[in-house]
Amino acid sequence: MTKKQPPNGFATEAYLRAKSVWRGVPAHIKRKRSGREPGGSPFGWGRDPRMLSDVLSVISGDMGWSSELERARLIEEWAEFAGESTAEHTTIVGITNDVLHVQCDSTTWATELRRLRGEIFSRILTEYPDADLKDIRFLSPGAPTWRHGPRTVKGRGPRDTYG
Repeated sequence: MTKKQPPNGFATEAYLRAKSVWRGVPAHIKRKRSGREPGGSPFGWGRDPRMLSDVLSVISGDMGWSSELERARLIEEWAEFAGESTAEHTTIVGITNDVLHVQCDSTTWATELRRLRGEIFSRILTEYPDADLKDIRFLSPGAPTWRHGPRTVKGRGPRDTYG
Protein backbone atom coordinates (compact mmCIF):
# COMPACT_ATOMS: atom_id res chain seq x y z
CA MET A 1 0.00 0.00 0.00
CA THR A 2 1.21 3.40 -0.80
CA LYS A 3 0.38 6.60 0.98
CA LYS A 4 -1.66 9.09 -0.87
CA GLN A 5 0.28 12.19 -1.61
CA PRO A 6 -1.63 15.44 -1.29
CA PRO A 7 -1.96 17.34 -4.52
CA ASN A 8 0.74 19.93 -4.82
CA GLY A 9 -0.98 23.24 -5.06
CA PHE A 10 -0.16 26.72 -3.91
CA ALA A 11 -2.70 26.62 -1.03
CA THR A 12 -1.43 23.25 0.21
CA GLU A 13 2.19 24.37 0.14
CA ALA A 14 1.36 27.59 1.99
CA TYR A 15 -0.56 25.65 4.63
CA LEU A 16 2.24 23.13 5.20
CA ARG A 17 4.86 25.90 5.37
CA ALA A 18 2.78 27.89 7.94
CA LYS A 19 2.20 24.72 9.96
CA SER A 20 5.92 23.95 10.10
CA VAL A 21 6.75 27.51 11.16
CA TRP A 22 4.09 27.90 13.87
CA ARG A 23 3.76 24.32 15.15
CA GLY A 24 0.63 25.24 17.04
CA VAL A 25 -0.67 28.39 18.65
CA PRO A 26 1.30 29.88 21.58
CA ALA A 27 -0.34 29.74 25.01
CA HIS A 28 -0.81 33.51 25.38
CA ILE A 29 -2.72 33.63 22.09
CA LYS A 30 -4.87 30.67 23.15
CA ARG A 31 -5.80 32.49 26.36
CA LYS A 32 -6.56 35.64 24.43
CA ARG A 33 -8.76 33.75 21.97
CA SER A 34 -10.62 31.83 24.64
CA GLY A 35 -11.10 35.03 26.65
CA ARG A 36 -10.05 33.62 29.99
CA GLU A 37 -7.02 33.19 32.15
CA PRO A 38 -6.10 29.83 33.66
CA GLY A 39 -8.28 29.25 36.70
CA GLY A 40 -10.54 32.18 35.78
CA SER A 41 -14.16 32.40 34.81
CA PRO A 42 -15.40 30.45 31.80
CA PHE A 43 -17.24 33.60 30.72
CA GLY A 44 -14.18 35.81 30.36
CA TRP A 45 -12.93 38.81 32.28
CA GLY A 46 -15.62 40.72 34.15
CA ARG A 47 -18.42 38.35 33.26
CA ASP A 48 -18.69 36.48 36.54
CA PRO A 49 -22.20 36.50 38.00
CA ARG A 50 -22.61 39.24 40.60
CA MET A 51 -25.22 40.10 43.18
CA LEU A 52 -27.97 42.45 42.01
CA SER A 53 -27.28 44.86 44.88
CA ASP A 54 -23.67 45.25 43.67
CA VAL A 55 -24.82 45.91 40.12
CA LEU A 56 -27.41 48.47 41.25
CA SER A 57 -24.92 50.31 43.45
CA VAL A 58 -22.50 50.60 40.52
CA ILE A 59 -25.27 51.80 38.20
CA SER A 60 -26.62 54.34 40.70
CA GLY A 61 -23.10 55.69 41.21
CA ASP A 62 -22.52 55.96 37.46
CA MET A 63 -25.85 57.71 36.90
CA GLY A 64 -25.34 60.12 39.82
CA TRP A 65 -28.31 58.82 41.81
CA SER A 66 -26.41 57.86 44.95
CA SER A 67 -27.10 61.11 46.85
CA GLU A 68 -30.82 61.06 46.01
CA LEU A 69 -31.12 57.42 47.04
CA GLU A 70 -29.24 58.08 50.27
CA ARG A 71 -31.49 61.04 51.05
CA ALA A 72 -34.59 58.97 50.39
CA ARG A 73 -33.20 56.28 52.68
CA LEU A 74 -32.66 58.87 55.45
CA ILE A 75 -36.24 60.11 55.12
CA GLU A 76 -37.59 56.56 55.12
CA GLU A 77 -35.50 55.48 58.12
CA TRP A 78 -36.01 58.65 60.17
CA ALA A 79 -37.95 56.79 62.89
CA GLU A 80 -35.12 54.29 63.40
CA PHE A 81 -32.44 56.97 63.12
CA ALA A 82 -33.94 59.55 65.49
CA GLY A 83 -35.62 57.10 67.87
CA GLU A 84 -39.29 56.38 68.36
CA SER A 85 -39.94 59.13 70.92
CA THR A 86 -38.33 61.82 68.75
CA ALA A 87 -39.99 60.52 65.59
CA GLU A 88 -43.42 60.81 67.22
CA HIS A 89 -42.90 64.57 67.59
CA THR A 90 -41.04 65.30 64.33
CA THR A 91 -41.63 64.90 60.62
CA ILE A 92 -39.26 65.59 57.77
CA VAL A 93 -40.61 68.36 55.57
CA GLY A 94 -38.02 67.95 52.85
CA ILE A 95 -34.54 68.71 51.64
CA THR A 96 -33.88 71.99 49.85
CA ASN A 97 -30.47 73.39 48.94
CA ASP A 98 -28.76 70.49 50.75
CA VAL A 99 -30.50 71.40 54.03
CA LEU A 100 -32.71 68.86 55.84
CA HIS A 101 -35.85 70.52 57.24
CA VAL A 102 -37.51 68.80 60.20
CA GLN A 103 -40.88 70.06 61.50
CA CYS A 104 -41.40 69.68 65.25
CA ASP A 105 -44.71 69.42 67.13
CA SER A 106 -43.82 72.00 69.76
CA THR A 107 -41.35 74.76 70.42
CA THR A 108 -39.87 72.70 73.24
CA TRP A 109 -38.99 69.84 70.90
CA ALA A 110 -37.54 72.25 68.33
CA THR A 111 -35.40 73.96 70.97
CA GLU A 112 -34.11 70.66 72.36
CA LEU A 113 -33.28 69.30 68.91
CA ARG A 114 -31.54 72.56 67.96
CA ARG A 115 -29.39 72.07 71.05
CA LEU A 116 -28.50 68.55 69.83
CA ARG A 117 -28.06 69.63 66.18
CA GLY A 118 -24.29 69.01 66.08
CA GLU A 119 -24.57 65.50 67.45
CA ILE A 120 -27.49 64.58 65.18
CA PHE A 121 -25.83 66.06 62.11
CA SER A 122 -22.54 64.23 62.76
CA ARG A 123 -24.49 60.96 63.08
CA ILE A 124 -26.22 61.70 59.75
CA LEU A 125 -22.85 62.31 58.08
CA THR A 126 -21.51 59.06 59.54
CA GLU A 127 -24.48 56.81 58.74
CA TYR A 128 -25.50 58.44 55.43
CA PRO A 129 -22.22 59.69 53.92
CA ASP A 130 -23.52 59.91 50.34
CA ALA A 131 -26.49 62.13 51.26
CA ASP A 132 -24.38 65.29 50.71
CA LEU A 133 -26.22 67.34 53.34
CA LYS A 134 -24.76 70.63 54.51
CA ASP A 135 -27.06 71.47 57.43
CA ILE A 136 -30.14 70.43 59.37
CA ARG A 137 -32.86 72.83 60.55
CA PHE A 138 -35.51 72.12 63.14
CA LEU A 139 -38.65 74.14 62.55
CA SER A 140 -41.00 75.02 65.38
CA PRO A 141 -44.72 75.38 64.85
CA GLY A 142 -45.58 79.00 64.42
CA ALA A 143 -48.50 81.27 63.78
CA PRO A 144 -49.99 81.16 60.31
CA THR A 145 -48.06 83.26 57.86
CA TRP A 146 -49.02 85.13 54.74
CA ARG A 147 -45.66 84.45 53.15
CA HIS A 148 -45.63 82.07 50.25
CA GLY A 149 -42.26 81.18 48.83
CA PRO A 150 -38.69 82.21 49.56
CA ARG A 151 -39.05 85.87 48.42
CA THR A 152 -41.03 88.47 50.35
CA VAL A 153 -41.58 92.20 50.27
CA LYS A 154 -40.83 94.09 53.47
CA GLY A 155 -43.69 96.07 54.83
CA ARG A 156 -46.53 96.06 57.31
CA GLY A 157 -48.22 93.02 55.81
CA PRO A 158 -51.91 92.29 55.82
CA ARG A 159 -54.07 94.44 58.04
CA ASP A 160 -57.73 94.79 58.71
CA THR A 161 -58.76 96.33 55.41
CA TYR A 162 -61.98 94.47 54.91
CA GLY A 163 -64.42 96.96 56.25
